[in-house]
Amino acid sequence: MAKDRQDETPRSYAPLGGAIEAPPAQGGLYLVATPIGNLGDISLRALELLAGADVIACEDTRVTRKLTERFGITTHLMAYHEHNAEEARPKIIARLDEGQAVALVSDAGTPLISDPGYKLVRATIDAGHAVTALPGASAVMSALNVAGLPTDRFFFEGFLPPKQAGRQKRIAELSTIPATLVLFESGPRLGAALADLSEVLGTREASVCRELTKLHEEVRRGDLSELAAHYAGDAETRGEIVIVIAPPVEEEASAGDVDELLRKALARVSVKDAVGEVALATGRPRREVYQRALDIEKER
Repeated sequence: MAKDRQDETPRSYAPLGGAIEAPPAQGGLYLVATPIGNLGDISLRALELLAGADVIACEDTRVTRKLTERFGITTHLMAYHEHNAEEARPKIIARLDEGQAVALVSDAGTPLISDPGYKLVRATIDAGHAVTALPGASAVMSALNVAGLPTDRFFFEGFLPPKQAGRQKRIAELSTIPATLVLFESGPRLGAALADLSEVLGTREASVCRELTKLHEEVRRGDLSELAAHYAGDAETRGEIVIVIAPPVEEEASAGDVDELLRKALARVSVKDAVGEVALATGRPRREVYQRALDIEKER
């Protein structure tokens, strides 16, 4: 997510005096969760590990440096992100081969969530080195906590496709998952994404969680149509955004429901794609849905 997530600290959080001192960490790869906004959410174990590591691999050294300078940590920083991963990964494995301790952090939150860090973990395991997780802040878990929606089962999707056709197709694929959905979205696309979610999923309950743990945290709850209408206007959409959506209601779709879904789908995709979407969303036999689609096409 965006690189400014660690910029805000509550005024009541006093600076620490001096540098963090810690014994050298044992060799291996450490996955260290960092705050998603409020720097006070860093754990003591994370601070000690970052101070005791030989190097910190991070998405953006400028972002992570704000965290390390805030706590007086002087460990060397190196960039590791999706654009340099192929080149940087062998260098990290070489450090591990030498017995060094490497800390992997994202710009904010838990590493490997919506980023390609798992490739480094796989390479580390294949090279025979230890991998240790230091748990902490997570935008996904924080949003689930405050959304007021079922948490016994959830599906994390990450970012939806940026273009409408791809986005609606993916939403249709997600529509039958019997779990609460958790999505990331950018401010400029929030209104369009909510409109598509409302069109495809109907009036499910949802929450838009913006700037979690920061000074201007906002959690807006309602059904998808209400949220789409709100964010279609001039509502504030800056910052980091998580959308949480209630699971589908378990009930058999009626013939009228199937026809309504088909008409919406046929207005934007081919008969074949519309039939696939509606059959998946309703659980009705594909042959039955196909016949209804042909009947609707004749009526148009």
